[in-house]
Amino acid sequence: MRCSVYQLGQIAYDDAYHLQQKLLYERLNNRIEDTLLLLEHPPTITVGKSGKLENVLASPAQLAEEGVSLVFTDRGGDVTYHGPGQIVGYPIFDLRERGRDAHQYLHNLEEVLIRTLNDFAISSGRDSGHAGVWVKDEEIAAIGLSIRKWVAMHGFALNVNTDLARFSLINPCGFTNRKATSMAHLLGQEIPMEAVRERLLAHFSEIFDVQLELRTDIPERYHVKRKTATLV
Repeated sequence: MRCSVYQLGQIAYDDAYHLQQKLLYERLNNRIEDTLLLLEHPPTITVGKSGKLENVLASPAQLAEEGVSLVFTDRGGDVTYHGPGQIVGYPIFDLRERGRDAHQYLHNLEEVLIRTLNDFAISSGRDSGHAGVWVKDEEIAAIGLSIRKWVAMHGFALNVNTDLARFSLINPCGFTNRKATSMAHLLGQEIPMEAVRERLLAHFSEIFDVQLELRTDIPERYHVKRKTATLV
């Protein structure tokens, strides 16, 4: 099977969400193949379907002062932070062709991230009670999904060079006794984002058994109104 990959650079959360919706509709109707969006968001806190507003610790005034947007969304999970230095992946994946197994799909996404981190000498693993990837008791990658008629959207956020101070604005994924970490923090140096994306794509192709086709331009009919996506 084939999977189109678009690397979008930095794009506002709302714009990425509307793009996912359009691609989801096309995938539901078999008009496109499976698609993976790789991107970064400007500083944004998102609250998932099971999220609690009390897990956002900053006031609206503080968020505004720090230039952090607050968005309520339909992915699974609680509260998380997105920002520069984080690799966000949104696969628009048809699980009708993959056994209609949401648990296996989640497991595979975690495996992509675990193997990617291992390539950079970071040992990570799963938490049996919570989606995502962890280094001991610190979360290095969050996962939140939405599945409609067995087509998945939303996805993962891997902290590469992310500003960890921003996580003090929230209880990450609802936890009051756990913190977030990043590849840069663990390795003591900034990590080349392109090197991480390269390894991530290699493992994504292997684990999902897809042939990746890197695209350089999203068709005009999918463009968001504000066209804030910067293709790289």
